[in-house]
Amino acid sequence: EGGGLFSLHIALSNFDFARGVVVGLYRYRVGDILKVTGFHNAAPQFRFVHRRNVVLSVDTDKTNEEDLLKAVTQAKLLLEPLGCLLTEYTSYADTSSIPGHYVLFWELKTKASSDPSHIDSAVMEDCCSTIESCLDSVYRRCRSRDRSIGPLEIRVVRRGAFDALMDYCVSLGSSVNQYKTPRCIQSREAIQLLEEKVVGKFFSRKLPFWEPYTMMEAKAG
Repeated sequence: EGGGLFSLHIALSNFDFARGVVVGLYRYRVGDILKVTGFHNAAPQFRFVHRRNVVLSVDTDKTNEEDLLKAVTQAKLLLEPLGCLLTEYTSYADTSSIPGHYVLFWELKTKASSDPSHIDSAVMEDCCSTIESCLDSVYRRCRSRDRSIGPLEIRVVRRGAFDALMDYCVSLGSSVNQYKTPRCIQSREAIQLLEEKVVGKFFSRKLPFWEPYTMMEAKAG
Protein backbone atom coordinates (compact mmCIF):
# COMPACT_ATOMS: atom_id res chain seq x y z
CA GLU A 1 0.00 0.00 0.00
CA GLY A 2 1.17 3.55 -0.65
CA GLY A 3 0.81 5.75 2.41
CA GLY A 4 0.43 9.51 2.77
CA LEU A 5 -0.94 10.37 -0.65
CA PHE A 6 -3.64 7.75 -1.01
CA SER A 7 -4.14 4.02 -0.58
CA LEU A 8 -3.34 2.04 -3.68
CA HIS A 9 -2.73 -1.65 -4.28
CA ILE A 10 0.67 -2.41 -5.77
CA ALA A 11 -0.98 -4.42 -8.53
CA LEU A 12 0.63 -2.34 -11.30
CA SER A 13 -2.84 -1.56 -12.61
CA ASN A 14 -4.31 1.48 -14.29
CA PHE A 15 -5.41 4.38 -12.10
CA ASP A 16 -8.14 6.83 -13.02
CA PHE A 17 -6.83 10.23 -12.00
CA ALA A 18 -10.41 11.43 -11.52
CA ARG A 19 -10.52 9.33 -8.33
CA GLY A 20 -7.61 10.92 -6.56
CA VAL A 21 -5.28 13.89 -6.40
CA VAL A 22 -1.56 13.30 -6.22
CA VAL A 23 0.58 16.16 -4.94
CA GLY A 24 3.29 17.14 -7.39
CA LEU A 25 1.92 15.43 -10.52
CA TYR A 26 0.90 18.74 -12.03
CA ARG A 27 1.39 17.43 -15.56
CA TYR A 28 -1.61 15.12 -15.25
CA ARG A 29 -5.22 16.22 -15.57
CA VAL A 30 -8.45 14.91 -14.11
CA GLY A 31 -9.55 12.10 -16.41
CA ASP A 32 -6.04 10.93 -17.28
CA ILE A 33 -5.46 7.18 -17.01
CA LEU A 34 -2.14 6.44 -15.32
CA LYS A 35 -0.30 3.14 -14.88
CA VAL A 36 1.33 2.46 -11.54
CA THR A 37 4.85 1.21 -12.33
CA GLY A 38 6.15 0.93 -8.76
CA PHE A 39 6.96 2.92 -5.64
CA HIS A 40 9.81 5.17 -4.59
CA ASN A 41 9.83 5.12 -0.79
CA ALA A 42 6.12 5.63 -0.04
CA ALA A 43 5.35 7.56 -3.24
CA PRO A 44 3.77 5.74 -6.22
CA GLN A 45 5.48 6.09 -9.60
CA PHE A 46 3.25 6.61 -12.62
CA ARG A 47 3.39 6.33 -16.38
CA PHE A 48 0.87 8.19 -18.53
CA VAL A 49 -1.33 5.79 -20.53
CA HIS A 50 -4.09 7.80 -22.17
CA ARG A 51 -6.81 10.38 -21.82
CA ARG A 52 -10.26 9.08 -20.95
CA ASN A 53 -13.36 8.97 -23.17
CA VAL A 54 -11.77 10.03 -26.44
CA VAL A 55 -13.39 8.10 -29.28
CA LEU A 56 -13.31 7.68 -33.04
CA SER A 57 -16.66 7.11 -34.68
CA VAL A 58 -17.85 6.93 -38.28
CA ASP A 59 -21.08 4.94 -38.03
CA THR A 60 -22.27 2.96 -34.99
CA ASP A 61 -18.67 2.21 -34.03
CA LYS A 62 -17.20 3.74 -30.88
CA THR A 63 -13.46 3.31 -30.56
CA ASN A 64 -11.99 4.70 -27.36
CA GLU A 65 -8.41 5.64 -26.77
CA GLU A 66 -7.55 2.47 -24.88
CA ASP A 67 -8.82 0.25 -27.70
CA LEU A 68 -6.85 2.28 -30.23
CA LEU A 69 -3.72 2.03 -28.10
CA LYS A 70 -4.00 -1.76 -27.90
CA ALA A 71 -4.46 -2.02 -31.67
CA VAL A 72 -1.54 0.28 -32.45
CA THR A 73 0.65 -1.61 -29.98
CA GLN A 74 0.06 -4.81 -31.94
CA ALA A 75 0.58 -3.16 -35.32
CA LYS A 76 3.85 -1.45 -34.47
CA LEU A 77 5.46 -4.82 -33.76
CA LEU A 78 5.51 -5.31 -37.54
CA LEU A 79 7.96 -2.41 -37.82
CA GLU A 80 10.65 -4.01 -35.68
CA PRO A 81 12.13 -6.30 -38.37
CA LEU A 82 12.63 -3.17 -40.49
CA GLY A 83 14.57 -1.44 -37.73
CA CYS A 84 11.83 1.19 -37.41
CA LEU A 85 10.09 2.55 -34.33
CA LEU A 86 6.78 4.34 -33.94
CA THR A 87 7.52 7.51 -31.96
CA GLU A 88 4.13 9.26 -31.99
CA TYR A 89 0.66 8.84 -33.40
CA THR A 90 -2.73 10.47 -33.46
CA SER A 91 -5.95 9.88 -35.37
CA TYR A 92 -9.20 11.29 -36.66
CA ALA A 93 -12.37 10.03 -38.28
CA ASP A 94 -12.42 11.23 -41.88
CA THR A 95 -16.08 11.58 -42.78
CA SER A 96 -15.38 13.57 -45.94
CA SER A 97 -14.85 10.29 -47.81
CA ILE A 98 -17.69 7.90 -48.70
CA PRO A 99 -17.77 5.82 -46.65
CA GLY A 100 -15.88 7.51 -43.85
CA HIS A 101 -12.76 5.89 -42.47
CA TYR A 102 -10.21 6.07 -39.67
CA VAL A 103 -6.99 7.96 -40.40
CA LEU A 104 -3.89 7.55 -38.24
CA PHE A 105 -0.88 9.84 -38.46
CA TRP A 106 2.33 7.97 -37.60
CA GLU A 107 5.77 9.44 -37.02
CA LEU A 108 8.54 6.88 -37.49
CA LYS A 109 12.27 6.76 -36.93
CA THR A 110 14.98 4.19 -37.41
CA LYS A 111 16.87 2.74 -34.47
CA ALA A 112 19.69 5.07 -35.54
CA SER A 113 17.31 7.98 -34.82
CA SER A 114 16.90 9.08 -38.41
CA ASP A 115 14.01 9.28 -40.85
CA PRO A 116 13.37 5.98 -42.66
CA SER A 117 14.93 6.17 -46.12
CA HIS A 118 12.31 3.77 -47.44
CA ILE A 119 8.85 2.89 -46.19
CA ASP A 120 7.80 -0.67 -47.02
CA SER A 121 4.29 -0.42 -48.47
CA ALA A 122 3.42 -4.05 -47.79
CA VAL A 123 4.39 -3.76 -44.12
CA MET A 124 2.46 -0.53 -43.67
CA GLU A 125 -0.62 -2.07 -45.29
CA ASP A 126 -0.28 -4.99 -42.89
CA CYS A 127 -0.11 -2.48 -40.02
CA CYS A 128 -3.43 -1.04 -41.20
CA SER A 129 -5.00 -4.49 -41.37
CA THR A 130 -3.64 -5.46 -37.96
CA ILE A 131 -5.18 -2.39 -36.34
CA GLU A 132 -8.55 -3.17 -37.90
CA SER A 133 -8.43 -6.80 -36.77
CA CYS A 134 -7.76 -5.64 -33.19
CA LEU A 135 -10.72 -3.26 -33.02
CA ASP A 136 -14.05 -4.36 -31.58
CA SER A 137 -16.79 -6.37 -33.28
CA VAL A 138 -18.95 -3.33 -34.04
CA TYR A 139 -16.16 -1.72 -36.03
CA ARG A 140 -15.39 -5.00 -37.80
CA ARG A 141 -19.07 -5.52 -38.63
CA CYS A 142 -19.34 -2.02 -40.08
CA ARG A 143 -16.20 -2.67 -42.14
CA SER A 144 -16.83 -6.23 -43.27
CA ARG A 145 -20.59 -6.71 -43.50
CA ASP A 146 -22.21 -3.29 -43.62
CA ARG A 147 -19.38 -1.64 -45.57
CA SER A 148 -20.30 1.59 -43.79
CA ILE A 149 -16.66 2.23 -42.87
CA GLY A 150 -13.88 2.40 -45.43
CA PRO A 151 -10.38 0.91 -45.17
CA LEU A 152 -8.28 2.25 -42.32
CA GLU A 153 -5.49 4.57 -43.46
CA ILE A 154 -2.06 5.31 -42.00
CA ARG A 155 -0.37 8.53 -43.08
CA VAL A 156 3.32 8.60 -42.25
CA VAL A 157 4.61 12.08 -41.42
CA ARG A 158 8.19 13.29 -41.42
CA ARG A 159 10.01 13.77 -38.14
CA GLY A 160 9.17 16.92 -36.26
CA ALA A 161 5.51 16.86 -37.26
CA PHE A 162 4.34 16.15 -33.72
CA ASP A 163 6.63 18.84 -32.33
CA ALA A 164 4.81 21.23 -34.65
CA LEU A 165 1.48 19.88 -33.39
CA MET A 166 2.56 20.57 -29.81
CA ASP A 167 3.61 24.12 -30.73
CA TYR A 168 0.21 24.65 -32.35
CA CYS A 169 -1.70 23.38 -29.30
CA VAL A 170 0.42 25.50 -26.95
CA SER A 171 -0.22 28.55 -29.12
CA LEU A 172 -3.94 28.03 -28.47
CA GLY A 173 -3.43 28.08 -24.72
CA SER A 174 -2.49 24.51 -23.80
CA SER A 175 0.00 24.26 -20.97
CA VAL A 176 3.43 23.01 -21.99
CA ASN A 177 3.68 21.20 -18.65
CA GLN A 178 0.36 19.40 -19.14
CA TYR A 179 0.71 18.71 -22.86
CA LYS A 180 0.33 15.13 -24.01
CA THR A 181 -0.04 14.18 -27.65
CA PRO A 182 -3.79 13.89 -28.33
CA ARG A 183 -4.63 10.44 -29.66
CA CYS A 184 -7.63 11.84 -31.49
CA ILE A 185 -7.81 15.25 -33.14
CA GLN A 186 -10.80 17.08 -34.57
CA SER A 187 -9.40 20.53 -35.32
CA ARG A 188 -9.19 21.14 -39.07
CA GLU A 189 -6.13 23.29 -38.49
CA ALA A 190 -4.35 20.52 -36.57
CA ILE A 191 -5.24 17.95 -39.22
CA GLN A 192 -4.01 20.26 -41.97
CA LEU A 193 -0.77 20.90 -40.09
CA LEU A 194 -0.01 17.17 -40.03
CA GLU A 195 -1.31 16.64 -43.55
CA GLU A 196 1.30 19.07 -44.87
CA LYS A 197 4.02 16.81 -43.46
CA VAL A 198 2.77 13.50 -44.86
CA VAL A 199 5.37 11.49 -46.77
CA GLY A 200 3.34 8.34 -47.39
CA LYS A 201 -0.25 7.06 -47.32
CA PHE A 202 -1.21 3.43 -46.83
CA PHE A 203 -4.55 1.58 -46.63
CA SER A 204 -5.75 -1.72 -45.28
CA ARG A 205 -6.10 -4.23 -48.12
CA LYS A 206 -8.04 -6.82 -46.14
CA LEU A 207 -11.46 -6.94 -44.55
CA PRO A 208 -11.21 -7.73 -40.83
CA PHE A 209 -12.77 -10.98 -39.69
CA TRP A 210 -16.28 -10.68 -38.30
CA GLU A 211 -19.07 -13.16 -37.61
CA PRO A 212 -22.49 -12.69 -36.00
CA TYR A 213 -22.72 -13.16 -32.26
CA THR A 214 -25.40 -15.78 -31.56
CA MET A 215 -27.42 -16.44 -28.43
CA MET A 216 -25.93 -19.97 -28.28
CA GLU A 217 -22.44 -18.45 -28.07
CA ALA A 218 -23.63 -16.05 -25.38
CA LYS A 219 -24.98 -18.92 -23.25
CA ALA A 220 -21.81 -20.95 -23.76
CA GLY A 221 -19.69 -17.99 -22.64
